[in-house]
Amino acid sequence: MPGDKTAKGMDFNAYDEMAPRSPDKTPAELRNGGRVKSQAATPSGVYLPNNNIQTPDMRSPEYVQMSTAAAITLGIMAGKMYRCECTRCLNLLLTYPEGCRANCAYCGLARHREADRDYADRNFIRVDWPSVPVAEIIEKVAADGENTPFHRMCISMITHPNSDADTVSVLKAWTDRIDPKTVPVSILSNPTTMQRDDVATLHGLGADIFTVALDAATPTLFDRTRGKGVQSPHTWKKYWEILNDARDIFGKEKFGAHLIVGMGETEHDVLSVVQDLRDMGGHSHMFCFFPEKGSLMDHLPATPRDQWRRVQMARYLIDYCNVRLEHMSFDEHGRVSDFGLPKAELDGIIDTGLPFRTSGCPGKFQEDISACDRPYGDSPPSDIASFPFQPNKTDIRKVRRQMGFPKTVN
Repeated sequence: MPGDKTAKGMDFNAYDEMAPRSPDKTPAELRNGGRVKSQAATPSGVYLPNNNIQTPDMRSPEYVQMSTAAAITLGIMAGKMYRCECTRCLNLLLTYPEGCRANCAYCGLARHREADRDYADRNFIRVDWPSVPVAEIIEKVAADGENTPFHRMCISMITHPNSDADTVSVLKAWTDRIDPKTVPVSILSNPTTMQRDDVATLHGLGADIFTVALDAATPTLFDRTRGKGVQSPHTWKKYWEILNDARDIFGKEKFGAHLIVGMGETEHDVLSVVQDLRDMGGHSHMFCFFPEKGSLMDHLPATPRDQWRRVQMARYLIDYCNVRLEHMSFDEHGRVSDFGLPKAELDGIIDTGLPFRTSGCPGKFQEDISACDRPYGDSPPSDIASFPFQPNKTDIRKVRRQMGFPKTVN
């Protein structure tokens, strides 16, 4: 539980300490993928990120990028993942030479990096994202049939004028060959370019779950990290408009929002959004802030583990154990001081390890185990924030130490 540390020797990332730096001005000739388009190198097969060669001119819907974990699981890249056999979610990301037109302060894909790296070479949630022809991906997954290792596929949109139409194209190509009952599809949306009809179209084409990357937990923090504060087009109002559309169209348990913990909000702030989402019928998917290399927040500290563990635990209790925010207690810094359950019950839930696993859209094991396990997307393997596998007893002992929550000895 919270220690005595406060804002100057603190065990949480306070708002005043988490200001992004301002984006640099990009030379005109490098804007909108200028370097890639001027060279116009023809793409061929798989492209592995390499900032030392000219990036080919690749575009969705013919091409998408995929996470390193998905590429290893699919056999497109060689490699092994620490304590993970595979990933259960095939994460696909739309790609264009112009890249994402937003400038989110914590994101490695942000527009301000145009002078530094071509879009397809940028790191995102700590890893590279190879570019692969969509047709090749579909052929590989279809060939595995019911034996596919993937429990879910997710199309991640970016902020680009073509992303709405190209998401439809990729989804159609997928469902033409692969039964959505075999591999359900999630949409990680871009609300800024979408209207209610776009949400309905994706639902009609067989998408199973619709999510919104809200990321920031308050309007002020949203504007500072995703809106006017960093010359980016997103607004809090528009994100919640599309989230409400998703609730109406996809229905209960079929929509949700991403939230990043440790960007300057209080624990009460972020858990208030978690409760709001649950009251709407949706779920929250949590990320621990990590200073992404090349981002406008790469000079700032990662979320302290005790802050992160408290929020993970409280979020799990709200989402899956019928505990409500008003059952919990918070200190003067907005930190959780009481989870609202007897200690013996908390001990039992902690020992399952489930609150500390990566959260996201469910797979085929059970509702509170995410298919989207994102191995080491928010921490290095040496200090795991979100466990992409079932934590063992040693892991749980470490979590308890981080939380300051020793197990009761009878």
